[in-house]
Amino acid sequence: MVLFLIGISAAVNISSHDNQTAGNPSHQGAHVLPSTLILSIGLVFVVLLTIYCLRFKNHRKALVTSVDKKLPNGFLEEQGEQRVVLLPRSPSPSKRYFPIPLDALEEEYRVRSADDGKLFREEFNSLPCYYHHGSFEEASKEHNRDKNRYPNILPYDHSRVVLNPVGHVCSDYINASYIDGFKQKMKFIAAQGPKMETVADFWRMIWEQKTTTIVMLTNLKERKEDKCFQYWPEKGCWMYGNMKVAMEDVTVLVDYTVRKFCIQYQGSEGPRARAPCLVTQLHFTSWPDFGVPFSPIGMLKFLKKVKAVNPSYAGPIVVHCSAGVGRTGTFIVIDSMIDMMHMEQRVDVFGFVSRIREQRCQLIQTDMQYSFIYQALLEYYLYGDTELDVCSLEGHLHGLHNTRAPHDRLGLEEEFRKLTNVRIMKENMRTGNLPANMKKNRVLQIIPYDFNRVILSVKRGQEFTDYINASFIDGYRQKDYFIATQAPLSHTAEDFWRMVWEWRCHSIVMLTELKEREQEKCFQYWPSEGSVTFGDYTVEMSGDSRGETFTLKDLLLTCRQENRSQHVRHFHFHGWPEIGIPAEGRGMIDIVASVQRQQQQSGNRPIVVHCSAGAGRTGTFIALSNILERVKAEGLLDVFQTVKSLRMQRPHMVQTVEQYDFCYRVVQDFVDIFSDYANFK
Repeated sequence: MVLFLIGISAAVNISSHDNQTAGNPSHQGAHVLPSTLILSIGLVFVVLLTIYCLRFKNHRKALVTSVDKKLPNGFLEEQGEQRVVLLPRSPSPSKRYFPIPLDALEEEYRVRSADDGKLFREEFNSLPCYYHHGSFEEASKEHNRDKNRYPNILPYDHSRVVLNPVGHVCSDYINASYIDGFKQKMKFIAAQGPKMETVADFWRMIWEQKTTTIVMLTNLKERKEDKCFQYWPEKGCWMYGNMKVAMEDVTVLVDYTVRKFCIQYQGSEGPRARAPCLVTQLHFTSWPDFGVPFSPIGMLKFLKKVKAVNPSYAGPIVVHCSAGVGRTGTFIVIDSMIDMMHMEQRVDVFGFVSRIREQRCQLIQTDMQYSFIYQALLEYYLYGDTELDVCSLEGHLHGLHNTRAPHDRLGLEEEFRKLTNVRIMKENMRTGNLPANMKKNRVLQIIPYDFNRVILSVKRGQEFTDYINASFIDGYRQKDYFIATQAPLSHTAEDFWRMVWEWRCHSIVMLTELKEREQEKCFQYWPSEGSVTFGDYTVEMSGDSRGETFTLKDLLLTCRQENRSQHVRHFHFHGWPEIGIPAEGRGMIDIVASVQRQQQQSGNRPIVVHCSAGAGRTGTFIALSNILERVKAEGLLDVFQTVKSLRMQRPHMVQTVEQYDFCYRVVQDFVDIFSDYANFK
């Protein structure tokens, strides 16, 4: 305002001066007054514009609209350190989408997915925003503004979580909202990811709300941006305000991490004083920086774990991502619609999202998240819960092999047939199908997907030298734990060893013989004795021993360019024919256990696994490795979803119903002799 007055004063002075000099009428003076007036108006305009910009900057940083950051396949969930993408205004707010009976869900999903999800976008854009249908007075108060991670994601006054005051202004505020489940009121608390300044408030909320389960759906950093402050100690205990938080246990799995804390209020005695309590945090780590998870399988497993660990007597489940609306809302809707499936045999995603948006603004931020909800519900409807406790394995196997009527298919074959629903995504095999790379493929039907293929460094001046027919495959605890590949050809042996070297692999599992049925199935890529050289790589035999079912070779791999060497252990399993399965499962248990012990000693770099084409026997070995590791750790198994997940990562993994059945039988053998493998991890 001061600047404005100064500008007016200056304009008046200039005008007065011009009037005085204009006292002598002349042709030149006739032009002075209009020029001065224009100058004065321009100056006032600049001053007003400056004041407006300063006031706007002080109020909040500019918000990003949905148009500013639109992606080809959706919207960014969270953009910038202090902003979140706002939803567009609904183009057809009066349009209504009705509940879908379960027997129509598959067809409805297919129709909505057509034309790159056009109908999903229309349905999503028809959701009411409710952004201006509630007040944010508490969240907007001066004392509370810094407690909000994003200035445009605030809790409504009518549904916000109110903390017990601790003696200073606005101490009852936290950016968190109560959200209803399908039938249960206030089943969840949707919260932003804690900031450094709000960690004590976050733990105070957990304590006061008697929460025993925290669901975390963001990583601490994404795209080099801070998304959530680490609000827990790595080990030992830490004080956050009046809350003492002690780390009790950590379990790291491929899609999520489980942490257990013991928390205790350390303030003055009163209503907050009670015995220490155990809080479980389930941290889903596989939600990518952009978009949604590639498959809903991991999310559904995660959701089942959340349901299992949360006791019926506990307070609301606290769910948070970074802003507490996008991924948070997606999780809450999937959980609630699965409950609706069981209670009413239908789902109402549109109606439920519309309802919970009245409790917290912006829940479900993108059409990708919205369609992912349907994808997860369809996955759950089609395949259900296929997880087994080891105690029920024998009964399940009996049911799979029991023919109910003379013309019925075996239950096992029917279960395996469902795996054919996993579509082979030929459009994602562009690199392997390039003319320059086709000759590097042993079997033209088995080509790695572009999104998880193993990429080699490009040789100087040589195009297409980054390709090898190999795929990264997830393990039980680790992403990209395996490399599934074909047996080397004579002209790809150097690429094979280049892959082993560049990805620092220390274990190779071979599941084929060099010749089978008088046909060459694998080029011999190691020396029978002494050493052999493939381009820049020399392989030297340093040890060889024969076990009951597999041969163990110790190899020394040397890279001439780097003048360094590394040890590689080669496990060659015998007795697995190209057509059929091994005679018994004990040998497979032995080799899996030996490979795992080698991995623990060598640093858990990727395990290279190959048969001839790198799919049938390779997929079965990887499936068994993951299944057996889970059986040992949790006493649970899910053969169907394990194989289904592998087939989404590489075509034709576990190729035949015999290989699929073999997975079950090996697990049964393992359970029968479990005590002999107490150290198997």
